Amino acid sequence: MTQKRESLVCLSDTPYYHCVSRCVRRSFLCGVDSYSGQSFEHRRAWVEERLLYLSSVYAIDICAYAVMSNHVHVVVHVDVDKAQGWSDKQVISLWHTLYKGTLITQKRMRDETLSPGEEVTLQDTIKAYRSRLHDISWFMRNLNEFIAREANKEDGCTGRFWEGRFKSQALLDESAVLACIKSIYRDTHYKLTIYPL
Repeated sequence: MTQKRESLVCLSDTPYYHCVSRCVRRSFLCGVDSYSGQSFEHRRAWVEERLLYLSSVYAIDICAYAVMSNHVHVVVHVDVDKAQGWSDKQVISLWHTLYKGTLITQKRMRDETLSPGEEVTLQDTIKAYRSRLHDISWFMRNLNEFIAREANKEDGCTGRFWEGRFKSQALLDESAVLACIKSIYRDTHYKLTIYPL
């Protein structure tokens, strides 16, 4: 039986997680399709650029990643303290780099006066944004949705590109992180990018 994501991610136990997303059917993330001869190698850059961009927005650091022919591995470190240290305006600004936000958050960014009711709503919204900006599910959603849209546009099709939600595995200490990275490296014929812990 599947478990809720909240029961699989416990930041008080560990900030390190190994996430994997896999393509549906014969979809190619990158590499060369031996059946058709078509190269999808340029899609590797899509994933790399998006990962690096998202890590500049979220309080989530990339420890390592590997882009395979039909799936992607990402080892992440969630930095809750970083997210908690952001000012309210920083949180809104970061969220607005990904989404339009609400009319109230847009008013705050323009330094317009808010009513007392709007202030209460704003604080609830900022709390939700701050939580999402260190949430692995929101991070992977932003990665996967972007890649799926680009791939479907290029392939001239609609529908699912990813098999389902990403899989995640808690890495309880740095030795587990290193063992995970070593395992990914052993199984890949492609470039594995590793960042300092």
